[in-house]
Amino acid sequence: MSNIRPIRQNEIDLIHFLLYKLNLNPNDYPISEEVDEYEGGKMGSISLGGNVDAYDGDLIQTEYIDSDGTPVVITLTKDNQNHLLDLDFWKVDFSKLIDYPRPEQLIFSQKTA
Repeated sequence: MSNIRPIRQNEIDLIHFLLYKLNLNPNDYPISEEVDEYEGGKMGSISLGGNVDAYDGDLIQTEYIDSDGTPVVITLTKDNQNHLLDLDFWKVDFSKLIDYPRPEQLIFSQKTA
């Protein structure tokens, strides 16, 4: 079941931070004013309105440690039209996300840093 809602400012801030980390201009990747929450928002994943049938890869992946000490993998994806597709959160124990990450809390591997 779909759960469409307005995008939150902390989500926009996180997406912009990830795009800047890639040296990409956020103006080249417009963000829809409405998003669709996956799993009722349990882990924080949202659809950004791209064509789900045209997934074209991950733009960037990072990690975050939630306040309960559980790692969370965060991936920003795009479709084949270069539109943002998903901001995907995967909490490794499949539990509910407790605190939404701030940019300064993200952990990047050497190859994406």
